[in-house]
Amino acid sequence: MNETMSFLARHGYWLLVGAVLARQACLPIPTNLLLVAAGALARSKELSLSVTLFLSVLAFLIADLVWYAAGRRSGDRVTHFLCGLSRDPESCVYKATGAFAKRGVRILLISKFVVGLDAASVPLAGAARTPLVSFLVFDALGATFWSTAYATIGYTFSNQLDRVAAHVTRMGAVVALVMAAGVGFYMARKAVRWLGFVRQFSLARITPEELRDKLTSGENILIVDLQRCLRDTAQPMAIPGAVRIDPRKLEKYRDAAISPTQEVVLYCASPGEFTSARVALALRNKGVKHVRPLAGGLQAWRDRGFSVTAEVRVPVSAVARG
Repeated sequence: MNETMSFLARHGYWLLVGAVLARQACLPIPTNLLLVAAGALARSKELSLSVTLFLSVLAFLIADLVWYAAGRRSGDRVTHFLCGLSRDPESCVYKATGAFAKRGVRILLISKFVVGLDAASVPLAGAARTPLVSFLVFDALGATFWSTAYATIGYTFSNQLDRVAAHVTRMGAVVALVMAAGVGFYMARKAVRWLGFVRQFSLARITPEELRDKLTSGENILIVDLQRCLRDTAQPMAIPGAVRIDPRKLEKYRDAAISPTQEVVLYCASPGEFTSARVALALRNKGVKHVRPLAGGLQAWRDRGFSVTAEVRVPVSAVARG
């Protein structure tokens, strides 16, 4: 047995628990590869397969209970927070909430196999007030399926994995350098996104009450709806008079001119306003001075009982170039 596998045999259980906890904290840890190695070691009797699976599931439950409690306490804001650093926060939220709405707590059976869905589904279960016992049962089953799948791969192909581990050991310095660079790039990218969000959230907001009063008094306001209707979701509701655009395809609306003096209010479905803040900043950089996100998004507007409609205008330019 090479040095790498020997090290895993001595410290495998602790490494596995730490890797699972780090994975559920959204850190870029290759937990699945560690489980594959643990499965290989189980076949050679260096580790116990049953203990490996038990500790993996237990670590998942411990970490997921924290996210479940956060979702139960803060509603779906935790989901919006977790999706906030993705390339398309609005799409991330829609897909996660759509999947949970369709399958309920049963989504936990497969969520750990789907990148992004795993992080969002657990707090969604808490926000939906899923009974704790039901959550624990389905989450434990999902963790068991995920852990067993990767451990079985290692158990089945243990001989090949040992040769791979030996090759990796010979390349140790290079592999370590590449992994360090990858983790460094990942953390730097996240830091840049966080700084971007800080800048975005320095923008002034307009409250739902202020927008209602302006509309009632007949002021000339352009309301822009940034929600996207995905193929597997129903047409989202909107504020009356709003114009819907896709925030990912702003170039399609270049002939839908916005006067620099016109007041523009942006909103999306997210109470965290990630998409609205990003588009507001982009419009300000293009010279549109009077643009503000709606504080709390569409959810805040609806929570106050203000009217919504399914009739939403879409610029002709978007249809023509779609």
